[in-house]
Amino acid sequence: MSSFELYFKLGLQHILDIKGFDHILFVLALCAVYVPRDWKKILILVTAFTIGHSLTLALATFNIIQVKSEIIEFLIPVTIAVTALVSIFKPKPSTGKGIQLNYIFAIFFGLIHGLGFSNYLKELLGKEASIWQPLLAFNLGLEVGQIVIVASFLLVTSLLNLAGVNRKDWTLVVSAFVLGVACMLMLETKFW
Repeated sequence: MSSFELYFKLGLQHILDIKGFDHILFVLALCAVYVPRDWKKILILVTAFTIGHSLTLALATFNIIQVKSEIIEFLIPVTIAVTALVSIFKPKPSTGKGIQLNYIFAIFFGLIHGLGFSNYLKELLGKEASIWQPLLAFNLGLEVGQIVIVASFLLVTSLLNLAGVNRKDWTLVVSAFVLGVACMLMLETKFW
């Protein structure tokens, strides 16, 4: 197995690992307000998250920034809770031409999520002669994993829509579930 393939699989597993379900929850909270015909917007949204995630992952890997892991582990569920709350109180994305709040959340909160995995990845990359290719492979794996989550979510949304489930109700159920889990995670990871 090549180094690129190894790190691609690591990125894919990182996002899809049920033990690290915080990323899955965040992607669900971001996507909750969208319907299947919004798939292009959703792809841009998860790519914005990947860009933010990749940026801080790279900066932390190169030791340019360092933040205590306890703070990051607490902030990750905070980002999930804030995103879910916005989905509850604003269940439809804006249709204007300006930048939607979800895109800002995706890139900014992606910065925080990227710091959460940086220490582990830094240890792995320390053995590599050049870390650019593994870092790229990891982030591409992350992006593909998010697309898998989004595709699964849109499939379920489509099926529920066909079954007559109200879109607003579905958005509220998903967002409330994500908010509840995020609140439990905040209590578990409080650093004070």
